[in-house]
Amino acid sequence: MKDDAQDHGVTPYLHLLVTMALFGSAFASSKTVVGELPHQVAAALRFGGGALVLVALAVVLGRRRGPFTRREATRSGLVGLLGVLGYNVLFFWGLSMAPSLDGTIIVPVLSPVLTTILLLVLGRERASAARLAGLALGLAGAVVFFLGVDGQAGASRLWGDLVFLLAAGCWAVYSITSKSLLAGSDSLRATAWGTGIGALGLMALAIPTVPQVEWSTVPAGVWANVVYLAIGPTAIAYLFYYQGLRRVSPSTATIMMFTVPVFGAACSTAFLGESFSRLQAVGAVVMLAGALLAVLGPKRVRQVA
Repeated sequence: MKDDAQDHGVTPYLHLLVTMALFGSAFASSKTVVGELPHQVAAALRFGGGALVLVALAVVLGRRRGPFTRREATRSGLVGLLGVLGYNVLFFWGLSMAPSLDGTIIVPVLSPVLTTILLLVLGRERASAARLAGLALGLAGAVVFFLGVDGQAGASRLWGDLVFLLAAGCWAVYSITSKSLLAGSDSLRATAWGTGIGALGLMALAIPTVPQVEWSTVPAGVWANVVYLAIGPTAIAYLFYYQGLRRVSPSTATIMMFTVPVFGAACSTAFLGESFSRLQAVGAVVMLAGALLAVLGPKRVRQVA
């Protein structure tokens, strides 16, 4: 059997690598927007714009495809409420309290760890000793990371990191449920519909904070970041992600997902001047090592009698 590279060339890998770079850059870019706008408004602007781009792509690219059924619309909407509304309420809330650098480590590294834990609890997989060791190592790294929060940052940074942890848990639930709910659906149309439903929820939550915004004083750089977030890390990244995911193995996609902290940390450091404490850096390395072991270690899928 040919491997992925022989069957599909390098294009799927480039799609995924670009996706991870866009995902990673979203942390620093979103932090810039949250610095000038309420986090509810920032989330609504990003995904409202992203939904418009995705819907336009779905209309243009999906003309020759079959009808989008009510069942698909309902399931895609439920996924959007969890993965777009639920996750981003927590994600942008965390950004309003903690540096984006913390989010680049906590969310993409702990999400697959928490996904693995949920699959074990639900009985869908059985863990090997190596995977259990990886889970323990990843969680220990998270504890070290939280303990390393600089005292100068006060309680705000710690609370923000805890909200990032909740966001990672929300994404883990989304990862598990979306696979079954969206089985057989057209990925682009399902993503466009789900993003649209989630964006409507974010807009509803943002309404009470809109009067707080002095729109005339919002810097041009913030608007540039809003446009970038809508087109890059939201629309293009999701489209590339699904295209790549159809052509490479899950383990390959998972390995590439762990490049998100690298891109994210680079952007947060270069553009925002953020930094870790030494203890946080140690915790981040331990978390990443544990996550790789937990996700990529030997696994046994539970057999149904």
